[in-house]
Amino acid sequence: MVGKLRGALRFIHHEASGGIILLFAAILALLLANSPLSHVYDALLDTPVTIRIGALEVDKNLLHWINDGLMAVFFFHVGLEIKRELVEGELSSLKQAALPAIGALGGMIVPALIYVAVNYGDPHALAGWAIPTATDIAFAVGVLALVGSRIPSALKIFLLALAIIDDLGAILIIAFFYTSKLSLLALGLAGIGVLALAVLNYRGVTRTAAYVLVGAFVWLCVLKSGVHATLAGVVTAFAIPLTPLANGTRNGTVESLASKLQESLHPWVNFGVLPAFAFANAGVSLVGITPDRLLSPIPLGIALGLLVGKSIGVFAFARAAIALGVGTRPEGSTWVQLFGVAVLAGIGFTMSLFIGMLAFPEPTYAADIRIGVLSGSLCAALLGYAILRNASPAPITARS
Repeated sequence: MVGKLRGALRFIHHEASGGIILLFAAILALLLANSPLSHVYDALLDTPVTIRIGALEVDKNLLHWINDGLMAVFFFHVGLEIKRELVEGELSSLKQAALPAIGALGGMIVPALIYVAVNYGDPHALAGWAIPTATDIAFAVGVLALVGSRIPSALKIFLLALAIIDDLGAILIIAFFYTSKLSLLALGLAGIGVLALAVLNYRGVTRTAAYVLVGAFVWLCVLKSGVHATLAGVVTAFAIPLTPLANGTRNGTVESLASKLQESLHPWVNFGVLPAFAFANAGVSLVGITPDRLLSPIPLGIALGLLVGKSIGVFAFARAAIALGVGTRPEGSTWVQLFGVAVLAGIGFTMSLFIGMLAFPEPTYAADIRIGVLSGSLCAALLGYAILRNASPAPITARS
């Protein structure tokens, strides 16, 4: 029993484990959606869930609770990571942040241009321009971990920083381009909640419950405002203090409330929130899927944006930054390895599906979005892994 427990703990803390569980959840959703149990899968996601406090009521089906509620927890976790990296991590100085920031910028611009080029002439389809601009941290880092110690640590840090900046870009895109009709009253109340979070931070409050309660209020107000509710998770995360806790030393490392929450949420997000999102959104019926459907503008634009646009955009912009002296190539890496990491940035699974849901809320577009995201992400994962596996020397093992 002890041996099994240790094995489970090793799996949970392995870099690739989150990506493996995410992949399993997506495959399970695809199998159920294309089996005699498809009606059970659809009925499960359509299950109504209502929360009512007096006259205040939130009534949504399970799918929307996952996408609007659970994903707010994911964005909260991402927000904590972004804040930590900006304040004291790899993005805390202009010199450190320059290369991944410029690479991330190219990884958003070029995929969007490719999608627009493929869908030019269809104003409605152009709403999906941002779908291929995202990178899935869990999947990308998971695939990189499968290559093992062949990859220099500086290159891993580059990919992680790039993905974090990419997430920040996706958050801004959602905030500015994918909002419905706005309720000024709800936005005003959300603003009061944000002000309360700022006061808590300023006063140095370190009780988790205080931030959770105010953050839940902000989430509810943002949900009712027309701005996507998950952004409340990011706002709340930015208010969590990074100042050291009293008696907050753990394993010789000074701990803050932000780092404590980030570490506590990590397994819940990787093994709960993200798999639930993948299970709820990756299930697409393949009935009637023909080569013509696969090559139709929306899925083709998404897939090409992820596979071609990301790899070219990240690599070209990063190489230009290095040539201009703005950044330096990750220590110990080759140009081929850098290109392989750029290809891995084309794994857009979670965030791309999420943006696709916002861009095309109509059920008729669901299959096109999922086909494009799944095919582009899968090809990027396989190609990126193959490039890195063949371009990197085998790790040197000690002789006995």
